[in-house]
Amino acid sequence: MADDAMRTLLLLQRSKEGNAGAHEELLPLVYEEMRRIAGRLFSRERKDHTLQPTMLVHDAFLNLVGQDIDWESRKHFLCVAARAMRRLLREHARSRDADKRGGAWNRVTLIDASGGAGLEFEVDGLDAALEELRGLNERQAEVVELRFFVNMTIDETAKTLGVSTGTVENDWRFARTWLLRRLGP
Repeated sequence: MADDAMRTLLLLQRSKEGNAGAHEELLPLVYEEMRRIAGRLFSRERKDHTLQPTMLVHDAFLNLVGQDIDWESRKHFLCVAARAMRRLLREHARSRDADKRGGAWNRVTLIDASGGAGLEFEVDGLDAALEELRGLNERQAEVVELRFFVNMTIDETAKTLGVSTGTVENDWRFARTWLLRRLGP
């Protein structure tokens, strides 16, 4: 796994420099994990969705490779990929259901990896709140993304972020409370 992480980072850097061959080598290294993220995002979507997880992965991947982003790690790429997939789903919902503002398409129920009670939020409000939280505490925003959107456990999140499980538990507790206060009932 460490070899894959290093190879991924190297290919991301080569891709940023415009090396088209790096894109082709990179996709197989991140595809399964991106597909898993897309699957988790789609598990919260309506059953008759016209966008498919495979298409979402490919669109997000094509949007990210070659970007002028200083990639820090494989984890950084996957967090940004999860954000890109959420954004693509939101844009797809807006274009498909523009005439249904405020309808069910504009709400998401987030259930963390522990299977705890879900929290329902408006998609736009949640995105804005996560960006606001990111400005206050980057790691807490990453904990929310990894727990809700990548569906990682506390242990997996701690390992991914390189911090203790206690730190993740504290960040998770704070971020969850902050989101509830910020977004209201």
